[in-house]
Amino acid sequence: MLQTFLKAKLHRVTVTHAELHYEGSCAIDGDLLEKSGIREYEMIHIYNINNGERFTTYAIKAENGSGVISVNGAAAHKAQKGDLLIICSYVQLDEQEADDYQPTLCYFENAKSDNGVGISDDELRNRNTLTGMKSAIPVQTSDM
Repeated sequence: MLQTFLKAKLHRVTVTHAELHYEGSCAIDGDLLEKSGIREYEMIHIYNINNGERFTTYAIKAENGSGVISVNGAAAHKAQKGDLLIICSYVQLDEQEADDYQPTLCYFENAKSDNGVGISDDELRNRNTLTGMKSAIPVQTSDM
């Protein structure tokens, strides 16, 4: 039996572009794709922290080192420049593979919840600098 597990997560990246008339997808800085293990054309799930939208598309490569996170096509109705996103990919594993499996979790501590209002394009892209990686999410305690 196969089960679906989190493969990779880009936690709190900032949308730098929302391009309605670009071919549908999500362009992600090529360096971030490589570090996270998300492959070009792989299905991704996007969770918009700002407005609660959740949608599925596929990843395409943006220029390496650019900091670009561009939500394109019809999905551009679900995210706008400055929004904070969680981008995830998933993998199917059998029970034996799952026993020792760990996802790749990428964190972006430069994210701000200011909706990008009055922020330059350069600053938005700089917010997408990887600041940490983990392979497990801490156990949530009851005092949260």
